[in-house]
Amino acid sequence: MGIGYRVFVRPTLRVQDSEKAHGRALLMLRAFSSNPVTRGVLSFLFRPRKSLPIECFGQTYHHPFGNAAGLDKRAEALRGWESIGLSFIEIGGVTEHEQGGNPKPRMFRSTSSRSLVNRMGFNNPGSENIALQLKQHFTKYGSPSVPLWANLGKSKTTPLDEAPNDYAQTMDRLWEFCDVFVINVSSPNTPNLRELQHDRALESIIHSCQKVNQKNSKLTQTKPKPLLVKIAPDLSDDQLVAIVQTARSVGCDGIVATNTTIERPEVSSKTEQKVFEQTGGLSGAPLNQRSTDMIHQIYSMTNGEWPIIGVGGILSAEDAWAKIGAGASLLQAYSGFVFEGAGLTKTVVHGLDKKLKEHGYSTLQEAIGFSHRNAA
Repeated sequence: MGIGYRVFVRPTLRVQDSEKAHGRALLMLRAFSSNPVTRGVLSFLFRPRKSLPIECFGQTYHHPFGNAAGLDKRAEALRGWESIGLSFIEIGGVTEHEQGGNPKPRMFRSTSSRSLVNRMGFNNPGSENIALQLKQHFTKYGSPSVPLWANLGKSKTTPLDEAPNDYAQTMDRLWEFCDVFVINVSSPNTPNLRELQHDRALESIIHSCQKVNQKNSKLTQTKPKPLLVKIAPDLSDDQLVAIVQTARSVGCDGIVATNTTIERPEVSSKTEQKVFEQTGGLSGAPLNQRSTDMIHQIYSMTNGEWPIIGVGGILSAEDAWAKIGAGASLLQAYSGFVFEGAGLTKTVVHGLDKKLKEHGYSTLQEAIGFSHRNAA
């Protein structure tokens, strides 16, 4: 089916507006997962036949692969993501207040370099509406069979000094529905957002979210939810060290590496130049190596004791394996689904299963960080 997507579907996407194509694909996924027959077809075509269980955040994931934030901002296709075999689903970014995002067009695709540039600007219905959407879904269908993550963003109208309350309010509204929360302080498309990655600003946001976590944990007599921070790939080494130390010291349970980049690769055509000169964050293949390098750094500085979620340029099993070797426990893709289609999950999981056997590992857990041990 991956070949079918590349031969028949992907060429039609080239002539469509990128954001509209994304919307249509999401609508189709939702429609096909709306009844048992077509949902079964999705599962037959795309669900991995291999199981690579891994323990992370006190939960067992069927395999390490899920979707990155941005693919389903409104939590519209939860049953669709389950049907194609994702091991976890991330919704959002969700902000406290509803916002339309940046002016269109705001998403641009370069097929030759397998990359996207977007400046969406956290367009979403706001935390209150997302909570209502999730409540309706849970009432009608029950909770998803896989962990549901929420990506938390800052509302554009909220001043930086009020950001802790903005993030905390969103988390509070979504707490009963979601299993893991990701503090997104690294999108390049909200003015000055990346300033919140540093020291006291980040510490204040995490503290506010942890208060919400503890409050709801006591009210429901359940464990607090895992809280992660998502970082930018454009950090210097010193900045990366500072963020990791800050996040760990105030109780973050892990890190997502990385968000999109404001850096640009060399262009090889006028078409690429038109895409790369757009303002916004770049994702896809050109981000792959930088993301993997940062995972290496984080794994080294934390002695492999802090869960890392690897995201950035995963378009194949080879890309995924490199991130596992660098130290990632779980993996996510965004652009990979755009360029490879829904079959990417099966491709990655089956490919990882093959890699484990080739290298003599019994479980995926054993393979995490193998590049560091091999180097030693």
